Amino acid sequence: MAAASETRHAPRIPIQALGWSLSIFFAITYTICVVFDLVFPGQSMTSLWTPLLPWVNGISIQGYVLGAAETLLYGWFVALIFGPLFNFFAERSA
Repeated sequence: MAAASETRHAPRIPIQALGWSLSIFFAITYTICVVFDLVFPGQSMTSLWTPLLPWVNGISIQGYVLGAAETLLYGWFVALIFGPLFNFFAERSA
């Protein structure tokens, strides 16, 4: 009976999948917030976006497109920072 060699592989996060997942999640969340503001204008969340989404002023087609583009970029920003850090520390702990 041959001894099975045990190799421990560290979990790795694929950066591209993480980037697209986060970007689309943020864009969907932003879209839900915009729809909420249109349906319930008295409960507007626009004041929360102002510090997070530069150059987005209120709800308009241009503002929505710019906000969606910024959320996509934020998703990739998080993925490009978090993914390699996670992979580095997971590799070191294995």
